[in-house]
Amino acid sequence: MNNLKDALHIPDTQSGRDERHLAIQRVGIKGLRYPLQLRVGKAVQATIAHWSLAVALPAEQKGTHMSRFVAWLDDQHAPLDGAALRHQAALMLERLHAAEGHIEAEFPFFLRKRAPVSGIESLLEYQGRWVVDARIAPAATTLWVEVVVPVKSLCPCSKEISDYGAHNQRSHVTMRVEALADIGWHELVRFAEDSASSELWPMLKRADEKWVTERAYENPKFVEDLVRDVALRLAGDARIGRYSVEIENFESIHNHSAYARIEHT
Repeated sequence: MNNLKDALHIPDTQSGRDERHLAIQRVGIKGLRYPLQLRVGKAVQATIAHWSLAVALPAEQKGTHMSRFVAWLDDQHAPLDGAALRHQAALMLERLHAAEGHIEAEFPFFLRKRAPVSGIESLLEYQGRWVVDARIAPAATTLWVEVVVPVKSLCPCSKEISDYGAHNQRSHVTMRVEALADIGWHELVRFAEDSASSELWPMLKRADEKWVTERAYENPKFVEDLVRDVALRLAGDARIGRYSVEIENFESIHNHSAYARIEHT
């Protein structure tokens, strides 16, 4: 019987003491692909996220329990939004017996869009990201929400100097906001799309294509215009604290991009 007990006992090396007296700010796992039930508005979308999970390790503790990160992730059966993720971050710290932790998740999501003239519907892909920093004492959780929105921009200078036409291109608007209260993915997307020369649709008929072309021509934006307009919308929302906005225009007349960034800290 004693031999059986000895055979079943496996030493917990990670919980041992370390004598180097160096705390580790983050230790965990990175680059884990795992399914995610994502709440987008009133709907739930099944997607796949790239996760990075970490905790702070005290100077006297040798290691953390890596398998518990995956166990925590596997327990995420309910759909996640910002509020739910805040709560789950506290549970991760509890499971890891940690005072501080860090969560990152990157994933695609989709919004159904109706074409401006024909009304046909299709799904447009966006890239979302969460970054969470949580601690137990004093209790605090910071949630950053990031989204990359593809839009269309048309050059005001090209329009002004050309006898006809103007060069235009697809642009990426990347917003990273500190969420002080719940804010929907579709709301962040609208901040970008309403600021652009035109928004994009996956499927357009000829009447829609005419509308988009003329809409962009009547609403030219430099990269500087676009970044400022998006920043003003973010600054005017009380649910948003710190934020940054980045614009990359994939120029159609150059082999490089135009770029602008505004950061409010």
